[in-house]
This record gives sequence, structure tokens and C-alpha cells, in this order.
Amino acid sequence: MTTEESGPITDQEVYAAICGGEAIESYPEDKPYPSALIFGNTLHSRPLHILCAYDSEANQTIIITVYQPDASRWEQYRRRKR
Repeated sequence: MTTEESGPITDQEVYAAICGGEAIESYPEDKPYPSALIFGNTLHSRPLHILCAYDSEANQTIIITVYQPDASRWEQYRRRKR
């Protein structure tokens, strides 16, 4: 698998990307819960962005969306290109 691979994103890929990932954008004012954009790579180096929210009362992370970022729109998948 290369970083250019596309196709369905599996639960295992999401898990690996979150576990080894980093928060690259934060949205503390999002409702009903604050959220963050996580960048991480799968075990096969596929870059993923995962938008997650955190419900502190239930101690749960909610995955809102997951996608493979477009390299032409991101600098090293961490910063939006201007």
C-alpha cells in the first residue's frame, strides 16, 4: 500500500491513525462537543484525517468523519495550503 492508495477506509486504519496521530486543528467552540482534526498514518503509511468530538460527561470520543486528505491542499497533511 502506498500513500496514494484510495478506496474504503477500514476501522483498523482509523484506529491506527488515531493511536499514532496528532491533533492538527482544534475547534473548542464546536457544539454540542468540542472537536479536533487528527492527522495520522495507517500501518501502511496511508494518511488520514479524522474529525473527532469529545463528550467529557460520557468520557467518549465521537468520530464525525474520516477521509484521506488531498496532498495538493495540505502541507505534509498537517497545514492547509494557502
